[in-house]
Amino acid sequence: MMRPDEQTGGRPAPVADSQLSCDVLVVGSGGAALSAALCAAAAGLAVLIVEKAAVLGGTTAMSGGAVWVPANHHALAQGVEDSPEQALEYLRAAAPAGWRAGEDRLWARFAHAAPEMLRFLETHTPLRFSLTPEADPLMDCAGAKAFGRMLTPDPLRAGVLGKGRWPVRRSPLPQVYTYQEVIGEDIYHHPFRVALKLAPRLLWRGVTRTRTKGAALITGLLAGCLAQGCRIEASARVVDLITDEGGTVTGAWFSRDGRLTRIAARRGVVLASGGFEWDALRRAAHFPGPFDAISSPRTNEGDGHRMAQAVGARLAHMDQANMSGSLPTRYEGRPYGLSVFFHYEPNAILVNRQGRRFTNEFAFNLGEALDARDEPGGLPRHLPAWLIADARLLWRAPILLACALRRRGWMRRANSIGALAAKLGIPPASLEETVARFNAFCPRGVDEDFQRHLAAGHGRGDRRFHGGLSPIRRAPFIAVPFNRSFTATKGGPRTDEFGRVVHLDGHVIPGLFCAGVAMANPIGTRAVGAGTTLGPNLTWGYICGRTLADGPARAEDFPPAAGIAPAAKTPTEPS
Repeated sequence: MMRPDEQTGGRPAPVADSQLSCDVLVVGSGGAALSAALCAAAAGLAVLIVEKAAVLGGTTAMSGGAVWVPANHHALAQGVEDSPEQALEYLRAAAPAGWRAGEDRLWARFAHAAPEMLRFLETHTPLRFSLTPEADPLMDCAGAKAFGRMLTPDPLRAGVLGKGRWPVRRSPLPQVYTYQEVIGEDIYHHPFRVALKLAPRLLWRGVTRTRTKGAALITGLLAGCLAQGCRIEASARVVDLITDEGGTVTGAWFSRDGRLTRIAARRGVVLASGGFEWDALRRAAHFPGPFDAISSPRTNEGDGHRMAQAVGARLAHMDQANMSGSLPTRYEGRPYGLSVFFHYEPNAILVNRQGRRFTNEFAFNLGEALDARDEPGGLPRHLPAWLIADARLLWRAPILLACALRRRGWMRRANSIGALAAKLGIPPASLEETVARFNAFCPRGVDEDFQRHLAAGHGRGDRRFHGGLSPIRRAPFIAVPFNRSFTATKGGPRTDEFGRVVHLDGHVIPGLFCAGVAMANPIGTRAVGAGTTLGPNLTWGYICGRTLADGPARAEDFPPAAGIAPAAKTPTEPS
């Protein structure tokens, strides 16, 4: 039975069908969640991981597995001169205007903890990481490095998980290639040629059940968690937090097969349940206007956001997300957006609803341009947007042609630019002028409007991308939608530099922590590297685990969070 003073989200607690107890409850099983669980368990705490889906790994398992970790020991061993101070300088220089005031302490904490995190993972899991040849994409910023901050996990056999059945979420893209192979070989343009070239290696991975990229990362993290005694409950949705009369979070409830289980968490609860991109109401409130698809598991419905808000958490950065274009496909039998850089082609441009180019198509942070708004909370000024190219693109990019054949009506075609514009509902004269102007830049290879010829944000060693300028002049001409597709939202409960969730009044909420894309991420839509989702996610999970291992979460131990001012007491987001 429950004590009368115990509540869930401010409501009287129901009667439990069963009960569990632990020191630390971790909600979710992606990179941030497993990093937090591993760190807490390695310190001797009893950890329970609760995952909503029947499979483990979240968005991390579906990803390329690349992590951005400044001043890591692999880079230092190769003679790279880097330090947390230089990383902090880069984060400050790359950040949007006004972010430093609220994020500087979190940036500093991340910059110092990230290299510790990587060494910790290699010590406590079978994971091993290797450097990629990639540079920081914003090389004009102070503190940027030409090499040494990007790493990926080495291939890892599924057998490290032992005899237990721990299903890892599959990816819509083949997880037989390593990240290095993806960027080093031109798989996107020549899938059959590359598969034949690497056939013996790929066959061996299949025989030995070897995983790569995000699947390898999750496999290694799970192996470490299991070795440290973590318990895992899958197909269990955490529905409410439990607080005592003083406001300390003391546990949570989860629902499975219509039954309620009460979890008592003696040290605290870590919310690492992913973004809110599948919560249609909340997403529409913070990202109004056109979008094409979502490229994450459907379980990312903002459960952590809702539960944190119910106990008074302050939400921030709710308009931040990982966004780009996507290709239409199906995943788990439902429509899904395949997040690939199909627009990085010499004879392709992006135009807005007026038929005008509005950005450098090869910009690293293209999501910022797609989501640009005239005022906070307003509609994107450029959408709907379209990718415009000619017929040569289809033969150079087989995956694009395959998507066009499978998804009738997705791609528009016409024998002239004017006729194509009419099909899109944009002014024909405007699109004709835009294409003619771009074509005029091509002979000299100089983009006078957006300097696309200088773009090197994705790195010169990445063979996925075909740069340069080539004219759009061979009919039929094609157009595909290029609006926002969400890989992950990056807003959520505000935390301090120790991962503790902040209340609307500026105090931390005792016993409540948040990490990954569930938190108000200090690196928002503007990424500072290809791995600046997973690298920070792993690090903030590690930070939460370290904080929990330091001692019990008592209300009197938590002064107001430094540098975070109180917010209005009435949240404006939909619950």
